[in-house]
Amino acid sequence: MADITTIELGEHARDSYMPYAMSTILDRALPDVRDGFKPIHRRILYSMYEAGILHNKDRAKTTEPVSETMKIHHHGDTSISEAIALMTEQNESLLYPYIDGEGSFGKIYSKDSPAAQRYTYCKLNKFSEEFFKDIDNGVVQLIGDKKHLQPITLTSSFPNVLIKNNEGIACGVACVFPSFNLSEVCDTTIAYIKDEDIYLLDTLKAMDFSTGEDLIYNESELNKIYDTGKGSILLRSKYTYDKENNCIDVHNIPYSTTVDTIISKITELMKKDSSFKDILDIRDETGYNTETQKEEMKITIDIKKNTDVNLLMKKLLKKTPLQSYVSANMNCLVDFKPKLLGIKQILDEWIKFRYECVNKGLEFNINDLSKKLHLLKGLEKALLDIDKVINCIRGSKTEELGIQKLMSEFDIDRLQAEYIADIKVRNINDDYIINKIKDIKNLEKSVEDLNQKYDNKNEINKIIIEELERIKRTYGKPRMTTIIYDNDKTEEITKEEFIEDYNCKIFLTKDGYLKKVPLTSLRGSGNQQKLKENDEIVQELDTLNKADFILFSDKQIAYKLKIHEINDSKTSLLGDYINNLIDISKDEKIIYAISTTDYKGNILIAFKNGKMAKIDLSSYLTKTNRSKLINAYSADSEMVNIMYLEKDIDLLCKSSIGKVLIINTEQIAVKSSKMAIGVSVLKSKSESYMDLCVGLDRVNGLEESAIEYYKGNINSVGNYLKKSDSIEIL
Repeated sequence: MADITTIELGEHARDSYMPYAMSTILDRALPDVRDGFKPIHRRILYSMYEAGILHNKDRAKTTEPVSETMKIHHHGDTSISEAIALMTEQNESLLYPYIDGEGSFGKIYSKDSPAAQRYTYCKLNKFSEEFFKDIDNGVVQLIGDKKHLQPITLTSSFPNVLIKNNEGIACGVACVFPSFNLSEVCDTTIAYIKDEDIYLLDTLKAMDFSTGEDLIYNESELNKIYDTGKGSILLRSKYTYDKENNCIDVHNIPYSTTVDTIISKITELMKKDSSFKDILDIRDETGYNTETQKEEMKITIDIKKNTDVNLLMKKLLKKTPLQSYVSANMNCLVDFKPKLLGIKQILDEWIKFRYECVNKGLEFNINDLSKKLHLLKGLEKALLDIDKVINCIRGSKTEELGIQKLMSEFDIDRLQAEYIADIKVRNINDDYIINKIKDIKNLEKSVEDLNQKYDNKNEINKIIIEELERIKRTYGKPRMTTIIYDNDKTEEITKEEFIEDYNCKIFLTKDGYLKKVPLTSLRGSGNQQKLKENDEIVQELDTLNKADFILFSDKQIAYKLKIHEINDSKTSLLGDYINNLIDISKDEKIIYAISTTDYKGNILIAFKNGKMAKIDLSSYLTKTNRSKLINAYSADSEMVNIMYLEKDIDLLCKSSIGKVLIINTEQIAVKSSKMAIGVSVLKSKSESYMDLCVGLDRVNGLEESAIEYYKGNINSVGNYLKKSDSIEIL
């Protein structure tokens, strides 16, 4: 029986999983801070460069760069062709694409897949070849076998990691790099090289995306992203209103969404949300524009006449991906280790890398020119006696003996001797040699200049800055994404703006039923109301769906509702039982209700002790959504009546001893306190009458002479009711 080896499970899982995890982090998901590329993108560009598929050559069928890249990228052709598509100008996902394509490579704003690689063509564009300057001069390390070498990084003369959008997910690590404008990045890098204490937002205004949407400026969030490498920023679509065709045209959408996603969401809202009933139709009108001679994205939204376009768009921006957040999570490889970096840290790493590249380039040029200078100085010695040179070579039995004679006769080393011996016979003359050696002084000056720059921080920084200025001049372009600084343009829509407003009527019954009937429904149903047996309507209110609703109970409590929170009903239905809408006790009864949109006007409350309180309705307005207000009115005396006063009116009051008094409510001062006990309106000459007020109503049906007879000031006894005057008081 074979021996069984015991392995600790956690240790085995770690040892088995860690190589895979590190492979996904290093070889697939994260860009390198030095050149800003993931391995797949770097391999594609290098393979195309090595294959000669350059900007000044004809495009090759996409299968060619795919097959070339597969020699150094062993993850299948599908991932390679998809990566090529995303780097093309035709896909429009990059502000600064690297590949010039021909054919259908898909679009960043569409879910449509690129065409098969056999139907498309591509080549490097001029911009991409900036990454191969000095790559053959030993500036970067090449790895792999001799047949299939690849660079560990490309030479990047600007911080490409800030220019290229990158997204990737590895094991426990993810990255999202938004793109920035090349000119702004170059300006920022130059400023940072000169002064590390710069305020980044002075030069690096905000992200810039190829989709050309609006970016809502948020200084604190941008500073957070710049400092920590993490955060999010709000992007908003651009649109125009076509008055002639009564439609809204959306031309630019956020980088993080697609046309299909937006249309699908708006279509869903049209079916399910009544606040979007003004939308008649939505369609994708993306197509070829003959004026600009390129395909342009457009979403068209047909709307009803007299639609408030601004309000509708505010709702759509709130509820759909027409307005979306884009995240930043700037994880990248630093010395082959994942690291989350802010902008200044990224610039530090890139400047350090660029310094090494420039220094290695200087070293290569110094060595190359020094070698040429060394050879020419040997040739200069040969010029002293050309005949001797010829005799040394012709008089030697072997090539080696000829080299040895040249070395000894002219006091030169082997390299110089071999260089002289390799000169063609027809070139061994004074003119040829003089023309050759006249560059010695220029070479000496060049080597001296290069030596002064080599490993000299100030001089190398000048070279880096000059390159950045050249890149900006050559490839810089205006921002695509518009920065919105004005807070008025970014005002958030409130919940109330989503509520559909319409006229409706509220019916309150004696048994505690509440019915909200839209006027459109009421007109076609007649006046017949369905009620429970022996129930009756005690109050009717004309109101709006967006109004507030206040119900007063006999326990000095006011309950607040939003009218839109009450379900629409019909005259043929009982409506809602109040106890199901509000938290009311069993022995409590609703005695009065009002609706308001602005909390203007007053509440007048009459008490049995003859006093009346006129309370400003704004006293019931609360900053929070409180639904229950205790101490809604005074409990010192029993309430006789309550009514809403939009303005001051004449009121008829009746006392318990049968006297009547007509007053104008203007005589009663307005109180701001809900618990106000009010002022005396009715009084009695005898203290034995404690219940002074038994009724209160508006003056109706009395002749002018009768009104003058009963009219008086507050705090009066009033006059006895004449037999000829018939008055019903609620």
